[in-house]
Amino acid sequence: MAVSPESFPPRKRRPSASSFVSPNLSDRNLLHSLYLLSSEISTLQPLLFLLKRNTSSIIRKSKLLSILFEEIHPIQYFPPSAILCFDELYIVLQRMKTLLEDCRNCSKMWLLMQVDVYSNIFHELSLELSTLLDILPAKNLRLNDDVQELLILVTKQCSEKFAYLDPKDRHLRSQVVEMLDRIEREIVPDTCKLADIFDKLTLRDSTSCRDEIELLEEEIQSQTDEKAKSDIIALIGFVRYAKCVLYGGSTPRTNSRRRRAAAAAADISVPADFRCPISLDLMRDPAVVSTGQTYERSSITLWFESGHTTCPKTGQTLAHTDLIPNSALKNLIIMWCREQKIPFESTELNVKSNGVVTNKTALEATRMTVSFLINKLKASQSVDSANRLVHELRVLAKTDSDSRACIAEASALPLLVKLLGSEHPSLQINAVTTILNLSILEGNKTRIMETDGVLNGVIEVLRSGATWEAKGNAAATIFSLSGIPAYKKRLARKTRVVKGLMDLAREGPTNSKRDALVAILNLAGDREAVGKLIEGGVVEMVAEIMDGLPEEAVTILEVVVKKGGLVAVAAAYPLMKKLAIVLRDSTDRARESCAATLVNMCRKGGSEMVAELATVQGIERVIWEIMGMGTGRARRKAATLLRVLRRWAAGLDAEVASGAYSDVNMNTSTRIVLPG
Repeated sequence: MAVSPESFPPRKRRPSASSFVSPNLSDRNLLHSLYLLSSEISTLQPLLFLLKRNTSSIIRKSKLLSILFEEIHPIQYFPPSAILCFDELYIVLQRMKTLLEDCRNCSKMWLLMQVDVYSNIFHELSLELSTLLDILPAKNLRLNDDVQELLILVTKQCSEKFAYLDPKDRHLRSQVVEMLDRIEREIVPDTCKLADIFDKLTLRDSTSCRDEIELLEEEIQSQTDEKAKSDIIALIGFVRYAKCVLYGGSTPRTNSRRRRAAAAAADISVPADFRCPISLDLMRDPAVVSTGQTYERSSITLWFESGHTTCPKTGQTLAHTDLIPNSALKNLIIMWCREQKIPFESTELNVKSNGVVTNKTALEATRMTVSFLINKLKASQSVDSANRLVHELRVLAKTDSDSRACIAEASALPLLVKLLGSEHPSLQINAVTTILNLSILEGNKTRIMETDGVLNGVIEVLRSGATWEAKGNAAATIFSLSGIPAYKKRLARKTRVVKGLMDLAREGPTNSKRDALVAILNLAGDREAVGKLIEGGVVEMVAEIMDGLPEEAVTILEVVVKKGGLVAVAAAYPLMKKLAIVLRDSTDRARESCAATLVNMCRKGGSEMVAELATVQGIERVIWEIMGMGTGRARRKAATLLRVLRRWAAGLDAEVASGAYSDVNMNTSTRIVLPG
């Protein structure tokens, strides 16, 4: 699904003054461009909440300049000094236009905090304009008296000695700073004063506050100073608190940019190399581990936080858990997103904001917000009210670890359990997704597993949830909880969990299928759990989905065969022909897993298994192709597979069964003769 250009986020960094250049036009075209640019600026509306006088003044001066340029235009000759002035005027006007747009589009809270900085910038531009108009050779241009008077008027208006800072803006900033200070000291803000501040900033409803939070989050990416980032995080907590207290809980917007981006990505086939092997989602911040494999940073970080020290894809023990940004792949993903008209929203925001030293103001604002929402939820008498409050908790639980800890510590789980069985689909989705978001924090996993009714509630949603989205998020919760080995065993022993995941993987839409498959893949990492999965029909499920999701299906089968022994190999025997098709026609990553699976099946299954593979027409040619063009691991597995086939063809059945084929000369002239 294509997305309109308007859905793309605004630029993350503002251009510097040196970024603007003159248009390098002929004299007359340059003057016409000056007229058009000044006219365009004069049609803009001044800000009504902050910097009102500054923006009005710039717009008024631009209107006078447009009249001036219109009067000068008929002149036939311009001296070189005048042309130089016109070039510089064009650059200043560009900067003026950008400054006005920047003030209009940026966060209002951050604009308020930086109001003196912006006032100085407006003043500097006015002084530059005054200087250029002062040195403009008006006499050589032979301007008439009216135009000369207009030029003198604009020059005079631009020559103010000091930057103007509206006392109302200064007072409003002081109020916000004082309120932030009181929050840091754990003093709950006065609701009337809070309402007055947000009214003056025109943040008068839940929607405008949500927009403000998104703008503040984007502002973090524009900052390089850690102190500025920390201050913005405090403002985000402040706005989120005020939004809940002043305007109550809110439901998600159907037309939000992030939802459109997710829908667009879901409707487009994402290249396999761009998807994280853990989450199977499009990577936004790819990072490389010590084995050379690439994962989404948040997914692999969660894997490490769950106590793992191995590479999820290869199973190798990692030399260290340091992550290296895969900038080359990220640039390719960004380019692909642009081509597909999918907004690229990096997860760097969460990484960077979480990396900032904890801001006490933000933490206390979060605690106040959680306390307010929990108390309201306890007293809620309507489904709609409860749904809005739980949605706010869901959003808050997604933001950072501090928020997840605060929500769990406020005893939210017992309240959420009661809502998991709600007949209201949206409320059920919000409740189970909040639990999913809470489970990301390591300490909360134990709370979820041990709090009475929570796990059973999640399992029930997985099996009979009102919507596929609810079932998918329940499966994702199972995946998150299974990150701890003890919980992985406990979950795998539950027949309801295994059956629920299998049914979702078979019947659900693509996104929900993937949630289930990721959970199954994680459970399959435990040998004891593999036995339960095989009993539950994991191999049959893989056979059913292999045509539609070959990469995911083969990846699961690889782990099951590796961990499940002869029982798994016997169960997978009917899939030999399907695996050969995947080996021939699928993606590099799927072929890699497929080759590894076939090697394990042939090693454990003996000559009967090898004979079945040998009956596949053209299999040797496919293996040779992978050896020449596959990934490094795929080439190694393909070479092993070819040795297995050649030993079988040579009649060395016993050696095939025992896996004694590693020293065969690859240059042997023995060939596999395949039936036509």
